[in-house]
Amino acid sequence: MAFQTTDVNFLNDWLTVGPLTRYQKASLAAPRTTQLLGNTVTLWCDPEGQVHASADGKALRVQVQYGYVWVCPSGQPARALFSFPEYAEAGRRIVDCDGFGVAVSGLRMVENFLDMGHFPFVHSSYLGEVPHTEVAPYKVDIHPETDEIWATDCSFYQPRTSGSATTGVQAKYVYRVMQPMSAMLYKSCFGRTDALDAIGLFVQPVSDESIIAYVLMAYFDDVTSDTELIAFQHTIFGQDKPILENQVPKRMPLQLGREMPARCDSTSITYRRWLKSRNVTFGAIPN
Repeated sequence: MAFQTTDVNFLNDWLTVGPLTRYQKASLAAPRTTQLLGNTVTLWCDPEGQVHASADGKALRVQVQYGYVWVCPSGQPARALFSFPEYAEAGRRIVDCDGFGVAVSGLRMVENFLDMGHFPFVHSSYLGEVPHTEVAPYKVDIHPETDEIWATDCSFYQPRTSGSATTGVQAKYVYRVMQPMSAMLYKSCFGRTDALDAIGLFVQPVSDESIIAYVLMAYFDDVTSDTELIAFQHTIFGQDKPILENQVPKRMPLQLGREMPARCDSTSITYRRWLKSRNVTFGAIPN
């Protein structure tokens, strides 16, 4: 059973198969398996703690970064894994929220992550509230050297930006898309004006229409417990999940005009054009 795609955007890139903690107790005699691109991947650790992976009896290239295991399905990565410097920054707390299964394309998941317009309606009393529904103009660019999407100068009124927030603020946001199914959010850090909290979204594409979405936080927060921070993210994700799973179609159409964007969807428009320029087909409905 081969990987069920010919899309080099995924075959020749680094894809996550989850946090390292899932595999540290696995051995060659008792490995763990997971699904990736419609195929079964088998993983285990050797006596030295190195992670190994295979599919169809063939060894895959593996690396561990940011507390997660990443594999290259083809064994020939076209680029290095993206940078996440905040992960090692002094004073930040690293909190892994683990994975959420969602029956939708990973591209839909990332697009939802980039969307501020749904905050007052889906995440009322948390990330937004009526009548504060306007998305102010912001900038979207594609970095010429890294080919990453960056949305800057974003702001949105939020009653509760995180688990530690006690009052509403006009939150500052920066979005970054590193891979078709990996993105970062940098947002106002409650109680600090000199730093932004960082949230990573790493999507494991199980199939065209099924994913596991992982959330990793790098926060400046010495007050809130890990349990409270994780519970907050689970609440937000629990509000998104039914919306995502009721998307029709579950895969993302990339045809011009198939789904009509609004002015506030500048990041989404750029993301779809970026996917189209890369000829992405997995998880998408191409032209």
